[in-house]
Amino acid sequence: MVLIGGTSNVGKSTVAQVVAEKLGFECLSTDGLARHPGRPWRTPEWEVPAHVAEHYGSLTVGELITSVLGHYDRLWPRIEELITAHATEDRGRRGLVLEGSALWPVRVARLQIPRTAAVWLTMDDALVRARVYAAGRYEAATDEEQVLMDKFLARTERYQTLMIDAIHRLGLDRIDAGGGRSATELADTVLAAADAQTGVGRSSSGR
Repeated sequence: MVLIGGTSNVGKSTVAQVVAEKLGFECLSTDGLARHPGRPWRTPEWEVPAHVAEHYGSLTVGELITSVLGHYDRLWPRIEELITAHATEDRGRRGLVLEGSALWPVRVARLQIPRTAAVWLTMDDALVRARVYAAGRYEAATDEEQVLMDKFLARTERYQTLMIDAIHRLGLDRIDAGGGRSATELADTVLAAADAQTGVGRSSSGR
């Protein structure tokens, strides 16, 4: 089993899919268990629901962080149950790649699951911001839409800062997803880190 954590818009889903293809594993997202209010910007195929706009528009950044961390706290028992069941119930089925921001380092580090690796993808805040601005067509967005995107980004950046602090404190493996590397190159880096781990999320040297 390979767990891939990280904040929003760093490429977790894409990299996880490539890792799964390389290993012949199933690929799942923690978003499939329960989704917190997602991106607050329009796309040609999707309009922002009123409750999502209200969520980002009415809460402070501190309140947004409290909300998302509370959501992940409530979701963790279901994630742990999924991981445990996959590891113990049927030895004959394919392995699993599980990705999602809900894979909070402190909780993952406590897992005592054999044959399980974990890494976290991070990216410079400026690159995350550029991705969100491009996806949301920031320059063409209304003032209200820009405010919602900026609130989303402020929460995302704060979440990543807290996550990196936890990763460093616990000596867990973190991979920079920036630098222009392809999803295939990042997947190879994830697999190399996974192979070197002596415990869930921890390589012998630490990163």
